[in-house]
Amino acid sequence: MTKAEIFARMLIGARAGAVTLGLGAAAVLPIIVAQPADARDVKKIAILTPEDPTDYGWNQQGFDAAKTVAEKLGIEFMPATGLGYGDVHPTLRELADDGASLIIAHASGYNTAAPEVGAEKNVPVAIVDRPNDSKADAIADYTLSGHEGAYLAGVLAARTTQTKAVGIVVSGEPPSWNSQSAAFAQGVKATNADVKILYAVIGPAAYSDAAGGRRVTDSVIGAGADVIFGQGDGASFGMLQSVETTKSTAGGNVWFIDVIGDKTPIDKGHLLSSVVWNLVPVYTAMIEDLKADKFGTHPYSIQLADDSVHLLKTSHIPDDVWTAVSDVRQQIVDGKLKIEPIWEADKVRALMSSITDSGVQ
Repeated sequence: MTKAEIFARMLIGARAGAVTLGLGAAAVLPIIVAQPADARDVKKIAILTPEDPTDYGWNQQGFDAAKTVAEKLGIEFMPATGLGYGDVHPTLRELADDGASLIIAHASGYNTAAPEVGAEKNVPVAIVDRPNDSKADAIADYTLSGHEGAYLAGVLAARTTQTKAVGIVVSGEPPSWNSQSAAFAQGVKATNADVKILYAVIGPAAYSDAAGGRRVTDSVIGAGADVIFGQGDGASFGMLQSVETTKSTAGGNVWFIDVIGDKTPIDKGHLLSSVVWNLVPVYTAMIEDLKADKFGTHPYSIQLADDSVHLLKTSHIPDDVWTAVSDVRQQIVDGKLKIEPIWEADKVRALMSSITDSGVQ
């Protein structure tokens, strides 16, 4: 019997669920027909956040986006929130054992544990702040940059300040924060080169340190800033409290520009704007990539062009100022003005008028 005849008999047997091996052999063995490796069936999506999804920022935007995508695609939503910044291996294993098709590890502190458990349980994971760790069909990094929106925030701040000094207060220096800090500084300088930019770091990973956020913001306001660009997750509540309770050195109001979410529901009259991120397109793309065998093969981005990042318009912004900001936005969207992200902390610091490392040892 030729190889071709043997192969034909195997195909015929496979359709019947079994194949008979000839040449005197009477054994009947089952045939397993291999499925394509790219046919991932996404039924459940899990997300881990270090804080509760009530911060109008990083944690809430991630949670809400994952929930929205799950509902839109008819996928089961598996949230695990308020986990802190410690060891999340047990939670990751539990989610994997419960059938998660994709685990989104929504914190830079989880970007070591998630790939380890993902490999152990053969579950794809999404991480942040490790763009070089992406691995096809296993790990996708989604380190995002809202730098285009942050540039607009810098334009707004330069047109708003009365003291000719603005502040940047950050709860750490991860790549996402760095790119926004740099772009904000560039927007300020392009609008008014005479405005000083005061840069202060609460701590190396002080994301939930509201008390530290208030203390450091107080000091930046005391140094002359009357517009604060704050990046902090939970720490941002302390920044906002400082702005609400402290007058500028000129005796006027101090304004706050937030990031990622929209704190309008709790604004007491000092929320000037926010660089808002929409993560729905990012998480949707991840699931599409899983189904198309492209997961972990390319980075993800947010930009002004599709409003996945945008500058929040509040009633505190005068119409003429908003028109000027909108004109700059259109230049960026049209490609006439290009803002390149700057990820490194040392390059960010080089753009600042003064630097304070509060709490950094």
